[in-house]
Amino acid sequence: MRRADIILWLLLVAISTYILLLLRSVSVANGTSYFRTQLMAVALGVAGAIVITFIDYVDICNFWYLIAGFSVFLMVYTLLFADAVVGSDGVNARAWISIGGRTFQSSELVKIAFMLTYAKHLDIVKKKGRLDEPFQLILLVCHAGVAFLLCHLQGDDGAGVVFLAMFLVMSLAAGVRLRYFGILALLAIVSMPFLWRFVLDEYQKKRFLAVYNIDNEAMQLDEVYQQYQGRISIGSGGLTGEGLFHGTRVANQNVPFQHSDFIFSVAGEELGFFGCALIIVLLFLFLVKILHVAHSARDDLGKYICYGFFGLIALQSVSNIGMCLAILPAMGVTLPFFSAGGSSAACLYLGFGLVQSVYMRRKESDGLRLKRKLPLRFGYKQMKEI
Repeated sequence: MRRADIILWLLLVAISTYILLLLRSVSVANGTSYFRTQLMAVALGVAGAIVITFIDYVDICNFWYLIAGFSVFLMVYTLLFADAVVGSDGVNARAWISIGGRTFQSSELVKIAFMLTYAKHLDIVKKKGRLDEPFQLILLVCHAGVAFLLCHLQGDDGAGVVFLAMFLVMSLAAGVRLRYFGILALLAIVSMPFLWRFVLDEYQKKRFLAVYNIDNEAMQLDEVYQQYQGRISIGSGGLTGEGLFHGTRVANQNVPFQHSDFIFSVAGEELGFFGCALIIVLLFLFLVKILHVAHSARDDLGKYICYGFFGLIALQSVSNIGMCLAILPAMGVTLPFFSAGGSSAACLYLGFGLVQSVYMRRKESDGLRLKRKLPLRFGYKQMKEI
């Protein structure tokens, strides 16, 4: 613990305690088991994070080929054998597999794997001084493109967008020149008409259009119903809220999926503006601390891992809160650490463990490990100094 980032741990404890209180309120009001499931996920996640801190992240990344192979296998297996989740609005996703009677979203674990494999890819290319070569940049794009494509085929484009965000943030941290980002942006703009016409499903188009017509009464009963109800719940809490465990709309389940995608609305109704602000402040401080760890890393590999986790948390936070406030379209992206979901929570804690592993080894220079055994000729004074 003396080598760990205590502030980062304290922030994680505060976030975990907060979400357990919110889910306890939802569970008590609706007689559900969200609290118990999340508590188990948090416990498993913390245990996994602690185990990972004992392992050098370089050693983990050295097995990148196994991690990459397992990730592709897991995503393809999910695509072929997962049960389809079909929604009334046209949603048809195969992103969850059943393990021991519980569902597991494979893309959540693959996000953490992508942090490792893409960080290793960037590190290798940069060490060879080939980061500006067009062919190498194409290979980097393909690395992220495989993850995005598999998510799209599963019908989980929200997860695919998260992979793209991680790709952009990590590439920027590696020093990829801005002109290449400009080229990517130009290609994205040019391809928008094609994507809109041939790639996006009808329900996705409706979500984009509906969020900018939220005052339309017809859409409030259909495409934008969830976001409209979520915004009402947030506004009904006022400054201080109705009180924890006393949310009327929470008890009546007015907001669909209020325990997961719309947990922000629960905080807004029961704890008001201060409750929502606390979520934003905790996540902001968490992101700032991740950047601090990234800049204190002993090597580029550790820095890229931290930036990957930063991109994951930042994109999901902005996307989810924007969705709950009805200023961004719904993409099915959870609020990091806060949304109920065992696979999401447990995997995020693994990512946290990797960041801690980077921090704990920040003083090791040139990739050399700190030796635990000291020469016998050292006296007590020399050992104490070390």
